[in-house]
Amino acid sequence: MQTATTVPGGIKRRRLFPALSPTWAPYVLLSPFVVLFLVFGLFPLAFSLYLAFHSWQPASGLNSMHFVGLGNFAFALHDPWFWQSMRNTLWLAVAAGVAQHVVAIPLAVFLQGATRRVRDLLTGAYFVPYITSTVAVAILFSSFFALHHGLLNQLLLRLSHLPLIRAWLPGHAIDWLGRPRYVKPAIALVVFWRYVGFNVVLYLAALQTISVDLYEAAELDGANAWQRFWHITLPALKPMMWFAVTLSVIGGLQLFDEPFILTGGHGGPDQAGMTAALYFYREAFDFDDFGGASAMSWILFGFIALLTWSTSRAFASKDSGESEA
Repeated sequence: MQTATTVPGGIKRRRLFPALSPTWAPYVLLSPFVVLFLVFGLFPLAFSLYLAFHSWQPASGLNSMHFVGLGNFAFALHDPWFWQSMRNTLWLAVAAGVAQHVVAIPLAVFLQGATRRVRDLLTGAYFVPYITSTVAVAILFSSFFALHHGLLNQLLLRLSHLPLIRAWLPGHAIDWLGRPRYVKPAIALVVFWRYVGFNVVLYLAALQTISVDLYEAAELDGANAWQRFWHITLPALKPMMWFAVTLSVIGGLQLFDEPFILTGGHGGPDQAGMTAALYFYREAFDFDDFGGASAMSWILFGFIALLTWSTSRAFASKDSGESEA
């Protein structure tokens, strides 16, 4: 429908659509997001919850779906590979997550004290792995961990000739992705390298909100660098620490891309690199059990919610204890 409007100068301009009324304009402008959220966000979640109580093989069509009640949840709780994947996921989340924050906080403090040009340059360099394609990162580290020509093994072999380090190294090439004991540390190293820069940026942003007057007053009172860090920096970083740790918990328990590519999509030897998300994927697409995979995903959702709540309680209890003191 076309309508005509008069602009200054008496010229009439045709409109393709009539003007929106103030009542309907917000709904029309929000409708693309709402439609996309309903189709690609809410519907998959609702269908996954519905599917968790049904047995279904997609190749047989929707008519093959039948209600099994809590059977899928019972199967998941009695599946040894499900618990193995949960243990692997928890190990990787703790190992990579703790290392990220232990390194990111002092690194952010160091960058905060550097000149602006150096700080911006190093911050951008640390942030590059986070915005790099996960597939590219995993493929790069696959060659990095290669048995015979990998950079890491070549470095270890060269260091093994040094007398002081020889006793700590095996003296031969390590099959990082072919032996169960080395698979999880290799994956944790990739996750640490990729996300430590993201946490550095978070902590650096929080450090810039701390008033310089606090440090100057503490220095006048005779506080050394460690005391200023412990009594001023760390307490001021606690809100950001809670946010960053919560993101690490949620992201670590949903780890999929890195173990999928590094282990060829099968979890590695003895399923040592099989994370929960990777096992759900295999349960659905390799074993054709979408109902069991949906039930397992909702069990993982409950586990993530519990750990997130525990993290919030831990930081809240520390804050309340300090306020009472």
